[in-house]
Amino acid sequence: MNTKAYNEEWIFNREVQRMARRWHKRGFVSAEQNGAIALMFPSGFHERHFFVRITLFIFTGIGAGIAGSLIFGTILTAVFSGHSSQETGFLVCCLLCGGGTIFLLEQLIHANHFYHSGPDNALLYIALSYFLTALGFFYAAVLPTQLLDPELLLARGLLGWLLLPAWVLLLAAVGRYADAFVTLAAHLLYLVIVAVFTLQLSWGKALLPFVLMLACAGSYQAGQWCALRPDSLYYRTCLRVTKVVSLAGFYLAGNYLVVREANALLNDLPASIQISFAPLFYLFTGAIPLTYIVLGLRRADRIFLHTGLLTLAFSLYTYRFYRSVLPPEWALTLGGALLIVLAGAALRYLRPARHGLTAEPADSPQLSVLDLESVVLSQVAEAGMKVPEPGFRFGGGSTGGGGAEGAY
Repeated sequence: MNTKAYNEEWIFNREVQRMARRWHKRGFVSAEQNGAIALMFPSGFHERHFFVRITLFIFTGIGAGIAGSLIFGTILTAVFSGHSSQETGFLVCCLLCGGGTIFLLEQLIHANHFYHSGPDNALLYIALSYFLTALGFFYAAVLPTQLLDPELLLARGLLGWLLLPAWVLLLAAVGRYADAFVTLAAHLLYLVIVAVFTLQLSWGKALLPFVLMLACAGSYQAGQWCALRPDSLYYRTCLRVTKVVSLAGFYLAGNYLVVREANALLNDLPASIQISFAPLFYLFTGAIPLTYIVLGLRRADRIFLHTGLLTLAFSLYTYRFYRSVLPPEWALTLGGALLIVLAGAALRYLRPARHGLTAEPADSPQLSVLDLESVVLSQVAEAGMKVPEPGFRFGGGSTGGGGAEGAY
């Protein structure tokens, strides 16, 4: 049984066609070669406009909600007439609705060739919601009533273990459907589980920022290892989401404002106070964005560069939040003017390209993920070649007597 819901070959061919269209738009390949590539690498997915996908997503959610409410009403009526417990009735309803939604999702993917087209995304989110709700009703039916308080679960160290099945469910959904939002939810839940287990330690509150930074570094490294897999193209969007969230989480876990306000929240303080190792977190707040920017420029990595610029802006806000120097209107005006000047200077300096960087618009085909260029050129070389017209050709004659009696 294939562990992936979507056709991997079509995903590869779809990326080849997309790259060929970019090359054709920039004049690297002719229209004939572009058409030959589309024929050699066919993709059966139904491509839809972004707003069409949103519309289909909304209507699919409405239809699934109506169907689910009808199923809930029918089953709950039968359950209550049999005098069963309320938790059992809701558990059965959620499992049946979740299983039915997954079955419908699989059928639509194979019959209509959906690929993140809107309806399949909506059905996936609805099915996961049913299963997670069923997990909650299962805990309500199994656990004693006095343990259902989240604070009590956290105090006894049970909350992290109860969240692990939900995280495994999200990881299984990511492995089969490679959905970006499910990947985001799984990563955030992973950080919550790490934080919950850390808070059980005697020094958990003091170590929490460093543990979360290590957790984000671990998830980033795991994403880099997964990018080396042969099927990394199938999970490319998920790997990008993991990279962005890991970089952002690593920064936020060491940001002075976040650590200080979270410390006040965890200790039930009316106002935040100065924290331990404050100079270290001030250093993290300033150094991490600059490191991201430098790595983004050296590696030509847009994710590092954009994350670095956004985190740098939040770092400036952090310093200003506790160390205000200018009035807000003056700070915004001067900051905007400085950014305009820096942007103009960078645009002027990077035209033409310098140090491997350019301000000219350029596509990023991600050839590190798969060597599409060599594949496409090897397949299309013959299609793009023209046979030369016949002209003067040597040979074909015969000689005898040095040309006196023969013919050339």
